[in-house]
Amino acid sequence: MNRIARKFADCRARGKAAFVAYLTMGAPTLDESLAAASTLVAEGADILELGIPFSDPVADGPVIRKAALKALANGVTLGDVLLRIPALRAAHPEIPMIVFSYYNVILAYGLERFAADAAQAGVDGVLVVDVPFEEREELLEVLLPRGLVLVPLAAPNTPVERARSMCQGVGESFLYAVTVKGTTGQRAELPSELTGRLEELKRAVELPVVAGFGIRTPEQGAVIGGHCDGFVIGSALVERFCGA
Repeated sequence: MNRIARKFADCRARGKAAFVAYLTMGAPTLDESLAAASTLVAEGADILELGIPFSDPVADGPVIRKAALKALANGVTLGDVLLRIPALRAAHPEIPMIVFSYYNVILAYGLERFAADAAQAGVDGVLVVDVPFEEREELLEVLLPRGLVLVPLAAPNTPVERARSMCQGVGESFLYAVTVKGTTGQRAELPSELTGRLEELKRAVELPVVAGFGIRTPEQGAVIGGHCDGFVIGSALVERFCGA
């Protein structure tokens, strides 16, 4: 059982949904984003999503886009983040850490090199937002042998059977269930059909189901978490820590 599976088992035993905290690494600076990650763990985050800055983050809303541009202006690269993760891992040995990236960044770095460096750094899994289900094999081939899992991403309109297939062969991971159509960002309200969708996915797939996009507060997340296994807060945290 890896750190991800242990964390979800622990959260289930405590009767709570896992709180997944997203931050854009490098905004406002790399040191400050790493310090923010430690702050969030102290405040109760169960899993960290470490966002790699990219110049064209098509899935992200204005807050995370602005943070990514700030990080890029600081010269922060994927390599810089991987070099700093070991210190974060040493400080938080049991916290699962997911690298959140776009595929161009990883391809430019080199698939084999990325997998080796991520594993050595103490990363647990990888979420690549723009890799289709049918095109992911080359990534799985380098991740799984090094003990890294791939986090599949299901859109609101992804058929349940497809979501089930997406959850196979990715390791002890979780399904990231996108809650709203469009980009990341805080929403005043989430879709009324969301709870039914999450419960349907939870019945259909073997992996834990985590809801993400549009969730503003841990309180809102806890309500949603009553229908799945966890929730992601991203834009609200990026805004809090870097004023994006």
